[in-house]
Amino acid sequence: MGFASPKERWYSYPMLPSLNTLVPLSLIEELISLGMSQGADFAEVYIERSQGNSVALEEKKVRTAMSAVSLGVGIRVLAGQETGYAYSDDLEPRALKETARVAAAIARGGKTIPPVKISAIETPNRYPVHPSPNLIPPTDKIGLLRRGDLAAHAYDSKVIQVMGAFVDQTKDILIANSAGLLAEDRQTMCRMNFSAIVDDGKGELRTGFYGGGGRIPFAFFTEFSPEEAATEAARMACAQLGAIAAPTGPQTVVMSPGWSGVLLHEAVGHGLEADFIHQGTSLYAGKLGEQVASEQCTVIDSGTLEFKRGSLNIDDEGQVAKEKVLIEKGVLKGFMVDKLSSQIMNTPSTGSGRRQSYQHAPLPRMTNTYMAPGKYKHDEILQSVQNGLYCASLGGGQVDISNGNFVFEVREGYQIEGGKITAPVKNATLIGVGPEILTAISMVGDNPALDPGIGTCGKDGQSVPVGVGMPTVKIDNITVGGTSL
Repeated sequence: MGFASPKERWYSYPMLPSLNTLVPLSLIEELISLGMSQGADFAEVYIERSQGNSVALEEKKVRTAMSAVSLGVGIRVLAGQETGYAYSDDLEPRALKETARVAAAIARGGKTIPPVKISAIETPNRYPVHPSPNLIPPTDKIGLLRRGDLAAHAYDSKVIQVMGAFVDQTKDILIANSAGLLAEDRQTMCRMNFSAIVDDGKGELRTGFYGGGGRIPFAFFTEFSPEEAATEAARMACAQLGAIAAPTGPQTVVMSPGWSGVLLHEAVGHGLEADFIHQGTSLYAGKLGEQVASEQCTVIDSGTLEFKRGSLNIDDEGQVAKEKVLIEKGVLKGFMVDKLSSQIMNTPSTGSGRRQSYQHAPLPRMTNTYMAPGKYKHDEILQSVQNGLYCASLGGGQVDISNGNFVFEVREGYQIEGGKITAPVKNATLIGVGPEILTAISMVGDNPALDPGIGTCGKDGQSVPVGVGMPTVKIDNITVGGTSL
């Protein structure tokens, strides 16, 4: 329904014996039993070891180079709708047993629990990455940034400053629970990005930003080169010089393919996360099976896409990540469900439980969220607009889950006049209500695209990597805000 998932590779565990060595399986089983010992319905042990590295280049100099390692265990206990969560970075058995007792303390009515036996499950391998990015020398990563810096400055003499960053992470996780599940994964991530500042010589400064990555090997940056990324950042900045104030008020807006899917993520996606549904705070609560969008809209969340930033072999509760059709031809079909929401709503988990680290309890979250393609050509959509706004790139945004109200910055935008893209505009914002925007979509392109791999989603103080996407989309009568500055 848009982006094909790869032919699954499957392997049997144990895959990461080093984590089992750090916390033996016999101790993991004991921790689960302790978690259940005060009358809980469910207990879970989450073990994580993570190594992250970053380098940053500014004004042709390496400004920062950092490496960080974290290791810890999070223990969660569910009793009805109550959650007990405790974590420890001390892996001594005494400390971990006390952590399990703390998590269990929210339950009532102590009882004797027999030892819990766990067994490994098979999981897909959607991002086979060799070697791990943490094994790549820092000099190789710095070399990419220097190449990008040269390319951006060479693009135009108006480029006065270039900043580049390369960030990578290798995370090993092990999850075991009272249902007997044992699942492990190695999750890698790389991202390279550049920003460029241009000066027209008359006091006007503009900034462009571009980058990408995913759960990919370092060799990816041979194809997605630093020259390409840095030049695009410089082009974006230069394109905004001489921009006119954005026309304001209700008008037709055309969204470019790819990163514009962040509008879908914020304005619609969060409202379809199951915690907001069973709490009754989402505008979509109680609307399953109803028409909530234009018939041209099919919205999917998929953790199965190979090498993508939001993809998962297993979620952070040990469930194999799935593809979920959320909205099909405008009809609300489903939600993103984690373990707790599954118990409350009496519906299966969709492999959507995610957490930032062992210090956080999982929440229902998005993975790669995108709109399926339609039937119209990109140029056909543009030519149908006499006067409007073309959003080539979106910046930051925010949404109120309870009413769907959102505001988005347009990072790069242009007027549409007589079916053609014309003058660049500045300081534009998109203002609207998520469900109303979905019903106002009148044309969907046949050119589906995912973002290049830069998305990070924040919720309840936790950040996780995500992907977004959509084809070219025409939205009728959306409010555009702006200033004359």
